[in-house]
Amino acid sequence: MTTPSFYGDEIPLESHIIEVRIRKLRQLFDSLDPSPFIALDLDDDAQQYIVGSAKVLPPHLPLALVVHVREPDGSPEEARDAGEAIREHFKRQSGFASLQLRDLIHDGWISLAIGLAFLSVALTASAALLKWAPTTPGVGIFREGLIICGWVAMWRPIQIFLYEWWPILGDRRLFDRLARMPVQMVAPPAPE
Repeated sequence: MTTPSFYGDEIPLESHIIEVRIRKLRQLFDSLDPSPFIALDLDDDAQQYIVGSAKVLPPHLPLALVVHVREPDGSPEEARDAGEAIREHFKRQSGFASLQLRDLIHDGWISLAIGLAFLSVALTASAALLKWAPTTPGVGIFREGLIICGWVAMWRPIQIFLYEWWPILGDRRLFDRLARMPVQMVAPPAPE
């Protein structure tokens, strides 16, 4: 009995292994991507599976990817390069997440400035209305409406700074973990 062929990185024993089974190596990568092999994007389904598998694991566990290829169609060098292409893909995803986070924080600061300006105008207008017509019921309702609108204008910056940034940061950390994982290709033994 012959043993399968192994290409790529050594898998440390303490690693949690994510296994992918495919027919041909090219199935891992986006078939419409014209980039050189090392810069290819992963196929969306492959990325979703790898990311989804990694998300359910505790963040302190080291990860490794083992790709079982039933029909090797490339050279052993291409199989070895696939690991680097996968890591490069996740490095790019981490970079995209960093850009997304930076843009979100930038939008948050702009939203905060707009929200504070609007809140200041609303509070000032409400105080002016109190001096102008303190006992008129319609003016009282309008004053309260101004105050509510001023605080509603603060909703977006509060949402950004309290809730929206940390899932993106979590994705970036996960992509960084995936960009460091060893990748090993396993091919069936050659027919005798």
